[in-house]
Amino acid sequence: MKESAAVKVRLPATSANLGSAFDVAAVALDLHLEVSAQRAEQCTIHATGRNTAECGRPDGNLILATYAHVLQDARLPAPPLALRVHNEIPLGMGCGSSAAARLAGLVLARTLGGLSWSDEDLLAWATAREGHPDNVAACWRGGLSVSAVERCGAPAASPASIAMATVPVPAGWSAAILLPRHPVLTEVSRDVLPQHYERAAVVATLQRCGLLIAAFATGDGALLRCAMDDRMHQPYRRVLCPLLDHAEALSRVPGVLGVALSGAGPALLLVLDQTASRSALEKYAGQLPDAADLEFLFCDFDRRGAQVDPTPEPILPGSSERPVLPER
Repeated sequence: MKESAAVKVRLPATSANLGSAFDVAAVALDLHLEVSAQRAEQCTIHATGRNTAECGRPDGNLILATYAHVLQDARLPAPPLALRVHNEIPLGMGCGSSAAARLAGLVLARTLGGLSWSDEDLLAWATAREGHPDNVAACWRGGLSVSAVERCGAPAASPASIAMATVPVPAGWSAAILLPRHPVLTEVSRDVLPQHYERAAVVATLQRCGLLIAAFATGDGALLRCAMDDRMHQPYRRVLCPLLDHAEALSRVPGVLGVALSGAGPALLLVLDQTASRSALEKYAGQLPDAADLEFLFCDFDRRGAQVDPTPEPILPGSSERPVLPER
């Protein structure tokens, strides 16, 4: 791709697993990370939206770290950047924030740093860092993405290692995310899972995973209540994600097609049809323990995936920007 001096990228939140499709599928949500960047004399960040403190600080900034890391590995210079970051994706809630940030950093490296990688290279590199391709695929392509790693190997040398297919989300379906106050690290949520499973649990989950993909492909929402149940991760994550105790009751609120842990949690994903009542769901949530610490986010599904604009409006310096150095 031709090197540019500025770029804007818009990437959706994602909710993986959907219950039974553990490390298999994710769906894109109409909540976005937007990053505008241009070359500058010094690196600056101006952050708006959710979690501005985390998004606007240099230390541990996953966008900048990815940008600098991948260019360093390719033995290319990492020019200083002026960044404007607008974030709508809750951090640490199982909504794919790390996949979006990594892909944003990769787009900046390719467009502003002259990294000659294809889309497949970007997806493979991000998958290697995420540990699985589900969030990465859905974030890049939108809709419901089903994905698998075909073979191991260095991402840049093995760009075809990710097999994926995208299923359009049925018209009339929307989503709600029920957020607790405190996040849970994905690593911690992974640590509670067993190393081995009984055959019956695996078969039950495979059956439901098949139903899940069929429900999205056919628009048969009646399948989702069963399909978004599973035996492989949600029972073990309940101790870290107490909202799971209310998933079955929420799934019986009129207009709710199915409920599952969003990614590794602790948030819940609700799939809704056109009869769902926002007020009814908020009323139910208001009766839950620690209701004051809960937040409902209602949104559509994202059906477009990543949007890259190589010719955005220039970023004008602002007094609220802070100078930073890319991580090395």
